[in-house]
Amino acid sequence: MSQIKDPIKDGMQRGWKIFGGALGPPPEKIICDVAIIGSGAGAGITAELLAKAGLQVVMIEEGPLKSSSDFNQKESEAYPSLYQESAARKTQDQAINILQGRCVGGSTTVNWTSSFRTPAPTLQFWQDKFGLSAYGAEDLAPYFAQAEQRLNILPWLQVPNENNDLLRRGAAQLGIATAEIPRNVKGCWDLGSCGLGCPTNAKQSMLVTTIPAALEQGARLLTQTRAERFELANGRVTALICRVVELNGALAQSGRAQTAIKIIAKHYVLAGGAINSPAVLLRSGAPDPHGQLGSRTFLHPVVMSSSVFAQKVEAWNGAPQSVYSDHFLQTQAIDGPIGYKLEAPPLHPVIFASTVPGFGQGQADLLRSFPHNHTLLALLRDGFHAEAPGGQVKLRADDSAVLDYPLSDYVLDGARRALLSMMEIQFAAGARQVLPLHEMAVPHTSWAQARKALQALPMRPRLVKLVSAHVMGGCGLAGTERQGVTRPDGVHWQLENLSIHDGSLFPTSIGANPQLSVYGVVNRLAQGLAKKLGGRDVTLA
Repeated sequence: MSQIKDPIKDGMQRGWKIFGGALGPPPEKIICDVAIIGSGAGAGITAELLAKAGLQVVMIEEGPLKSSSDFNQKESEAYPSLYQESAARKTQDQAINILQGRCVGGSTTVNWTSSFRTPAPTLQFWQDKFGLSAYGAEDLAPYFAQAEQRLNILPWLQVPNENNDLLRRGAAQLGIATAEIPRNVKGCWDLGSCGLGCPTNAKQSMLVTTIPAALEQGARLLTQTRAERFELANGRVTALICRVVELNGALAQSGRAQTAIKIIAKHYVLAGGAINSPAVLLRSGAPDPHGQLGSRTFLHPVVMSSSVFAQKVEAWNGAPQSVYSDHFLQTQAIDGPIGYKLEAPPLHPVIFASTVPGFGQGQADLLRSFPHNHTLLALLRDGFHAEAPGGQVKLRADDSAVLDYPLSDYVLDGARRALLSMMEIQFAAGARQVLPLHEMAVPHTSWAQARKALQALPMRPRLVKLVSAHVMGGCGLAGTERQGVTRPDGVHWQLENLSIHDGSLFPTSIGANPQLSVYGVVNRLAQGLAKKLGGRDVTLA
């Protein structure tokens, strides 16, 4: 795909100020107006708006700078270079695999483009339970609209691929409503490799939109640079201490790269993503008078059902997610038994092989069925019930971050109900066999057989297969400091020159893929911060 123009390489030739990795180590001391930790959804929106307001902005990204010239649709290269812990990050008990980006653009570089506004019931819950009176759907609507226009977020009106259409057809047989997923793409080639980095720049991630806009305005970008900790004094951040890291995230071990980098800014924006943002504050000894830091961290725990069809599905081809159902959210009270959203994920060989259960001949048979395989996933809506309080971000002995996420009977009951729903839909769509992803499960050839067998399976951690690509909370917004880490305007309750602008702000999970929620909420917060610091009214263009 050498004919595809690479906007990152073009910008670097024009003199963009980017350091780290092969571009050489950053300066040992940097003074600026605003230091932004991270380069994902929240960081990118913030960087564009603050740079547009005339502020000197520095972005600090732990991962490498990779662009369309580097994206070759190879899992073997994408996971180690673009994901946290080579796409193998796990909860403390190893029960849930967590996919998070670790590269310039963050998770927006590797997500599947699904873009939903924060559901109105979620916002109402925040208003009622967390004192966020100005977070109604009407309050946020203009900020969502601006983000949608800036990032070309529109319903995907093309005919869905077979993988997604099976969800639509099976649900229709059962009278279950489905709809099209809005996607942040422009001129999409329908390659299906969104999770490996977009080689055509069609995905409107931060990598090709807001970060280039900020760099064009003179912002600086440090890559392969880890934000270790803040220095604090008198209720303020006085400096940020960073370290150079290798491509794999290990601390650099030679020459200047070992030297700490000190960044002194008037204001700091923490946007490293849930898990990493709370970890920076924990390493810094940040004030936490009410024990809220790192708590209420949510995952949308995901369970999956795998099925085999007579026809080829080829779930790696075409728009990865374009059909969804909220039937099992809308028919469930938000604070009742846990509800779930259904989607059809793309499948690629490494992820597929590492996800399906079993070994020996059984696993070989599953791998052989790969072109005919169809998988559904259910996003469990955690955070709205006393028995789904989420997890706690902690530090290991080496100060690296880990999420402790206990799985309650309440959550696991939702996992069982979700698996039943997905299996029924797959049989209704014509599946020859269906396998719930559980270590003790076997393939079933009828719905009656599958339903009976699943009811007997124990729902326990490390038996039922759980994954997540959505991490939220840990620095939650709240109307009082007793309930959260962050004020409604995004500023830390106890540190007056620190804002938090990422998914760690959310007091609960979203109940939908969260990237547009980050864009909309942070758009509002960053416009307020730009006005406060730069004295200008700015909007996303």
